[in-house]
Amino acid sequence: MSLLGVTTLTKSFAARRLFSIDTLTLQTGESYVLTGENGSGKSTLLRILAGIEVPDSGLGHYQDRCFNWQPYPDWLRREVIYVHQQPYLFHTSVADNIAYGLRVRGVEANQRQRLVAAAIAWARLTHLLATPPQKLSGGERQRVALARAWVLKPKVLLLDEPTANLDAESRRQTIDLLRGFCAARTTAVIACHDRDLIELPDMRRLDLASGQLCVGSFGIVSSSTSPSMACESTTRCR
Repeated sequence: MSLLGVTTLTKSFAARRLFSIDTLTLQTGESYVLTGENGSGKSTLLRILAGIEVPDSGLGHYQDRCFNWQPYPDWLRREVIYVHQQPYLFHTSVADNIAYGLRVRGVEANQRQRLVAAAIAWARLTHLLATPPQKLSGGERQRVALARAWVLKPKVLLLDEPTANLDAESRRQTIDLLRGFCAARTTAVIACHDRDLIELPDMRRLDLASGQLCVGSFGIVSSSTSPSMACESTTRCR
């Protein structure tokens, strides 16, 4: 079932056309890896899907609702979570960072405490609760960021190079968390070059090259510009 999709999506910087995507459809509960050379536009595409950047043109749909980026709808921000490659943590505490989104959404204190405790256990962060966030390692910061996203139960999770520059053990822990996150029927798009992520079972492949988006086995990219976002044909990566 189609969950999130875009049509006629374009983005340029000055005179350079970064990409032009006729149609991209993400299916409910499916996981995708987004690959491509540095500078191909992977991060920009994720940020557009998350409403952080605005495309030059394009239309979007989420389930049976249409949207555009001027402005990006508040109701969709509650469904889509973006995790930066180098996530920002407030200089407060690990628990407070995880609670941030819940607090913004007005979740009452007792329920917030229960949800944060569950997220801490899920991300295996209990031994780090007394450590100031600014003293966490890169892998530990990534796990806090994943817990902060997990606790909000997003329908769509967008991750930008979540295992980049991590040591072997931190990579393993992060991939284990991502595997569990995706198994919960979250639709995930992970921009990466990490072969261990790319080769996870049931991971679908999207590749951004020369301004065009190609699909490996199973993913859906269409040349159709139908407002219904139905895919009538696919473009497969060579």
